Amino acid sequence: MNEAASGALLPAGFWVRLVAFAIDLVVIAVAQFLLQVIAVARLGREGGPSAAGFFAFVFAVAYPTVLHAIAGQTLGKLAMRVRVVALDGEALPLGASFLRAVVFWAALPLTFGIGHIVGGLRKDKRAFHDLLAGSRTERLPPAAVRRLPDVMPPPVASSEVPLVSQGPFSPPESEPRSGG
Repeated sequence: MNEAASGALLPAGFWVRLVAFAIDLVVIAVAQFLLQVIAVARLGREGGPSAAGFFAFVFAVAYPTVLHAIAGQTLGKLAMRVRVVALDGEALPLGASFLRAVVFWAALPLTFGIGHIVGGLRKDKRAFHDLLAGSRTERLPPAAVRRLPDVMPPPVASSEVPLVSQGPFSPPESEPRSGG
């Protein structure tokens, strides 16, 4: 299926995806820090760091898996206006999203990042984890500039303008005012 028929947008390049990944690394680092604080408080200094490391790894895989399956975007991809979809343009299934996340993290140390650099060299910008999971990463179009509504009401003839306006705290016209 060609891109024009599927309504595909432009593929996201290497640098845009790298910035999105850097943003996601900040999210993962914050989660890891919080998990470590909780683990040390609950398990003490002996078991806390190892438990926190395990749960940080689980979070690092679950974070993109769930968000790509549900919304097609992590927070980093949302900030960079990028989304992950299946090859047909539909939402990425949960299984494919999980495979993509596992291969993503495994390819970093095993291929020294070459699996990710491949995405910058290919014409369709699909990295190793995209090829295995049957996904593609595409740029979203820029947000349409929305026109702000008119703030000023239309002009009113001077004979229609009341001298005293009725605000929410002013007494109704029918009640007499006390001279007090």
